[in-house]
Amino acid sequence: MKNLQCQLASRPVGEPKTSDFNYVEAEVRQPSEGEVLVKNLFLSLDPAMRGWMMDNKKSYIPPVGLGEVMRALGIGKVIESNDEKYAAGDYVSGLLGVQQYMTGSAKAVGGLTKVSAGQIPLERYLSVMGMPGMTAYHGLLVEAKPQPGETVVISGASGAVGAVVGQIAKIKGCKVIGIAGGEEKCRYITEELGFDAAIDYKNTNVTAALREHCPKGLDIYFDNVGGEILDAALANLAMHARIIVCGAISQYNNSGEMNGPKNYLAILPARATMRGIVVMDYVRNYADAAMEMAQWMAAGKLKAREDVYEGVENYPDVLMKLFTGDNQGKLVLKVGEDD
Repeated sequence: MKNLQCQLASRPVGEPKTSDFNYVEAEVRQPSEGEVLVKNLFLSLDPAMRGWMMDNKKSYIPPVGLGEVMRALGIGKVIESNDEKYAAGDYVSGLLGVQQYMTGSAKAVGGLTKVSAGQIPLERYLSVMGMPGMTAYHGLLVEAKPQPGETVVISGASGAVGAVVGQIAKIKGCKVIGIAGGEEKCRYITEELGFDAAIDYKNTNVTAALREHCPKGLDIYFDNVGGEILDAALANLAMHARIIVCGAISQYNNSGEMNGPKNYLAILPARATMRGIVVMDYVRNYADAAMEMAQWMAAGKLKAREDVYEGVENYPDVLMKLFTGDNQGKLVLKVGEDD
């Protein structure tokens, strides 16, 4: 069998380009002792991938090496196994990489988790039931600790993490304001997801809109965007506000230095806190979180949307939809058929 792999060829300057990647067709390696051979089915495309391509900034995980398969979370099916913990036919999630097949040990790829096929679509294990859902759940409930009646504002609110944050905040009795780009995304978070209001940052003065929707200030700001929108949120903090820094997608493709918050001193009079989160810090609680979110989904309180494209060879073009805002929900790349 042949394995089409997408390898990182060069460190992108600004926006990633097709030329930053090489496609290699390699022989599928048979699993050695303690290894498995996985046929990749779906890959998760995430803003974090842009950071994984960089080697000039401190991060929570080593960068992808030049000539290495591009890192990606995925869902796949074990087709051969020399590991007693896994059998042919098992569905697993883990760091499978942007390729059609993955051969390796569970330890070498940071762990493989078995998932059940048929109960929910497999791609949902990459959205609400995967890394974005775990990030939203723990960032909001463990770190921000929302209380009924508080006002929660989310940037990137129609994205994979933001959409889940807003829905959980509503479940917990909060007033929820989402910041998103364009009328369609704003309608989605209010009409389908139940947010109380939406701010279209492309056509609205965000600072003024936050004052209108949060007359007493915002209690929690869940930031996925950074830049000017973060500054607008900092200008309207309630006393003891909590700012959760999940990402800064507006800054990832800057060819120079990132633009940090200019209004950070607003934290002082509000006695606010600002905390960064990384989802892997909460691994021990994933099972309990997944169980609770599955119950919310079954009750119709938590909804999900995946935006699925096809083909390993289309990875760079599909990835850019994250930065242009063209994706509608969790961005997923289908790379194999489930035989």
